[in-house]
Amino acid sequence: MITFIIKGIFRDKHRSLFPVIIVAIGVMLTVFLHCYITGFMGNMVDTNARFSTGHVKIMSRAYAENADQIPIDLALIGVDELISNLKIEFPDMIWVKRIRFGGLLDVPDEKSETKAQGAAMGLAVDLLSEKSTEIERLNIAKALIQGSLPKKRGEILISDELFSKLDLKIGDSVTLLSSTMYGSMTLQNFVVSGTIVFGVAAMDRGAMIVDITDAQAALDMTDAAGEILGYFANDIYDDEKASKLAQIFNKKFSDEHNRFSPVMQKLRDQNELASMLDYVSVMIGIFISVFVLVMSMVLWNAGLIGGLRRFGEIGVRLAIGEDKGHLYRLMIVESIFVGLIGSVFGTIIGLGFSYILQTKGLDVGEYMKDATLMMPNVLRANITTPAYFIGFIPGLIATVLGTALSGIGIYKRQTAQLFKELEV
Repeated sequence: MITFIIKGIFRDKHRSLFPVIIVAIGVMLTVFLHCYITGFMGNMVDTNARFSTGHVKIMSRAYAENADQIPIDLALIGVDELISNLKIEFPDMIWVKRIRFGGLLDVPDEKSETKAQGAAMGLAVDLLSEKSTEIERLNIAKALIQGSLPKKRGEILISDELFSKLDLKIGDSVTLLSSTMYGSMTLQNFVVSGTIVFGVAAMDRGAMIVDITDAQAALDMTDAAGEILGYFANDIYDDEKASKLAQIFNKKFSDEHNRFSPVMQKLRDQNELASMLDYVSVMIGIFISVFVLVMSMVLWNAGLIGGLRRFGEIGVRLAIGEDKGHLYRLMIVESIFVGLIGSVFGTIIGLGFSYILQTKGLDVGEYMKDATLMMPNVLRANITTPAYFIGFIPGLIATVLGTALSGIGIYKRQTAQLFKELEV
């Protein structure tokens, strides 16, 4: 009987072609948009983790309350000892210290007078240590446009956009005007060794990458850092592990009555990522439900139209003694095969479009010049394991539901009436 059903699907194109096309289109869109949303959110989480949040972040409690303002006067003190303790308590994590700060870059002319000035967003990381993982983690080498990476203290990297705005040349000297950890003004000279473009609008407007030792000296932050970031060894964020890690750390090291005691936050608790990730998860569920509903309505109508053509066939089969329930079940089985065929084709096409977007990407940098979120300028899809089967959910449910609704007509018509329609 299964062979009979399959032959009927392939031989009678009027019965199966339209439903298969509808299912394939719906599944293709489901798979493609799933890969797109997964890629978009994955890239955003990865970008935030690398540049801002880490998988977990340790700050002073006062700093955490005003993190958007980057208050270096509330930075952690005694970070070297704290990192040593962290390596003992959590040896599977990678711990790095960073300082984020703002300032003004002053470019002198031949007479040492101001020729140009520009606001810069400073990020101090470990650039010069042999065991440092920061250059690889931030993709600094790949982001380098002109010049070279800093090889000694006093050399910095700045964004290519800021470099052009200030009309600089590689090797030029610039002066950083900022405030120290204790609120006094600081002036520090640096040499521009190269320019960078990260592909993240928030960083590319005016980023300045400084070795953390230089930043500590310039900002009067000896053995201090604004943030300590922790990364899982496999570089993949695990929310459950991060939650347990934060709970253990805060219980042992944090004092809620001391504003300057360290506190750990996981990635989801920073930059409003939790609400955004939850929102996207809900939207994916709504999106699939809408597709199931729309395709079910279309396939219901297709089933009704097909049913009108098949009343004669149904009448004959009922006339020779076939049970209504058995006939109804066979139509459901037939719809499952139609759904499978359409889902297979739709998944293949959807994965094809997703692969193109994953490899080539879509550059939206022109529309993100004023973006403040840590989002990549190039949007890419991400083909994950669920992408291979998620399309079968609406594909099969819609076809079965559509056939179930349209097939109810079998029970509403008498055998004699259906057989009479055969004569017509």
